[in-house]
Amino acid sequence: MSATTSFRVGDGARTVEAGGGSLFLIAGPCVIESRDSSMLHAERLAAISDATGVGIVFKSSFDKANRTSGKSFRGIGIDEGLRILSDVKAATGMPVLTDVHETCQVATAAEVCEFLQIPALLSRQTDLIEACAASGRGVNIKKGQFMAPWDMKHVLAKARQAGGAKISLCERGTSFGYGNLVNDFRGLEIMANFGAPVVFDATHSVQLPSAGDGVSKGERRFIAPLARAAVAVGVDGLFIECHVDPDNAKSDGPNSLHLEDLEALLNNLRALHEASHTHRSPS
Repeated sequence: MSATTSFRVGDGARTVEAGGGSLFLIAGPCVIESRDSSMLHAERLAAISDATGVGIVFKSSFDKANRTSGKSFRGIGIDEGLRILSDVKAATGMPVLTDVHETCQVATAAEVCEFLQIPALLSRQTDLIEACAASGRGVNIKKGQFMAPWDMKHVLAKARQAGGAKISLCERGTSFGYGNLVNDFRGLEIMANFGAPVVFDATHSVQLPSAGDGVSKGERRFIAPLARAAVAVGVDGLFIECHVDPDNAKSDGPNSLHLEDLEALLNNLRALHEASHTHRSPS
C-alpha cells in the first residue's frame, strides 16, 4: 500500500504510532458497561499488548446514539464514561478512544481521549468532522456503509482543512442489500492513496445490521479471516471490538471477538504484517 503520514497518540511506554510501519490495534468493548468491566478489559488488553508487542488503543464508548431500537442499552453517559476512561488511562498507560456523536461532546471528550472516533453513519457530518479535527486529537473516521472508498478523500480534506494532522480512515463494510455488509478490499488501497493511515474494522464488518427485529446480529466466525486478509493487503491498523462474554455484552456482542481469542489472533496478524511488509520492501 502507499506510504502514509504517520502520527502518534498517547505518551510514555504505551505510545501508539499509526502509519509508522508497525501494526497497531484499536480494541475494547463496544460500550462502557461499568467501571469494573472497563478496568477488567483494559488490564487484559494491556497484558496482550505486552505479550504481542502490538500497540493498543483502548476503545469503549460512553454513548451509542445510533442503536437500532430505542430500548437498547446506549451507555452510561459522557460524564461517568469519561471518568472511567480517565481511570483506564491512569491504570494502564494505554491511550483511549471513544465515539462522539455531536459537536458539543468534542471538547469535553478531547480533554480525556487521545483518539476521537466519528461513527460511520456520521461520516459526512461536516461540523462534527471539523470540530474533531480542530481538537488536536487523533481522529478515526469510519467510512459510511453507504459511501464509496474514493469519497473518503473529501472527508479527509474537510478534516485537514480544519487543522487535523492526526487523521485515520477506517473501513467497516459496505451495505449489501438488507441486513448485510460486504468488504471490497480494493477500498483499502484506494483510501491509502489519500495519505492517511488506514484501519480495518474486522468486527463491524461482520455485523448484520438490524437483522434481529430491532437489534443487529453478527457472524463472529468471519472476524479472523477478514482481519488476516486486510493485514495481507497492508493496512496500518485494525479495529476489533472484544468482550470477555460477548454473548452477554450490552452492545454488538454477536460481532465482538471473545477476548480470550485475541492474543493468538494478534500474534498471527503481526506475523502476517511482518511478512507482507518484508515482501514489499526493495531487495
